[in-house]
Amino acid sequence: MSTRILALVGSLRSGSHNRQLAETAAERAPEDVVVELFEGLGDVPFYNEDVDTDAERPAAAQRLRDAAGQADALLLFSPEYNGTIPAVLKNAIDWLSRPYGEGALQGKPVAVVGTAFGQYGGVWAQDETRKALGIAGGAVLQDVKLSVAESVVRFAQLHPRDDEEIAAEVARVVAQLAEGARRPVAA
Repeated sequence: MSTRILALVGSLRSGSHNRQLAETAAERAPEDVVVELFEGLGDVPFYNEDVDTDAERPAAAQRLRDAAGQADALLLFSPEYNGTIPAVLKNAIDWLSRPYGEGALQGKPVAVVGTAFGQYGGVWAQDETRKALGIAGGAVLQDVKLSVAESVVRFAQLHPRDDEEIAAEVARVVAQLAEGARRPVAA
């Protein structure tokens, strides 16, 4: 049985380097691991508890919850916007954290990686994302990390899949997360 990892990309831009990293993760996943890129994160409305009912819950939010619920682990790809987490990822975390104590993130292994234009590769955003995921109930694998600096330069002419160093690092991250998903979660 394959380990299923759901990838959430925090940039909605079609040419996003973080999306390219996620594509590389799907391509470089070990044979017994499937990495699925969630499509439609931009369609999920901002979290509003008033509409988070069985009768009114937006279909896009339910699709996100269902996909996360069926996954064994989540891998978030975060750029850095103004020194912090992109709103689309924070919103996804908010939807996945509900209902409180029972959300799709509850006890699920999660990791955060990414690339950004700056010299630190978006580490502030990634740290903030890990913090939000942990508070939301996810089992954050703190040692599974990858921050690729200066994405605009590094990937100007090269897709991450064709950058052997980065492709190998992405494959390492996927393998570590899959291993984390196979271990029992401490109660």
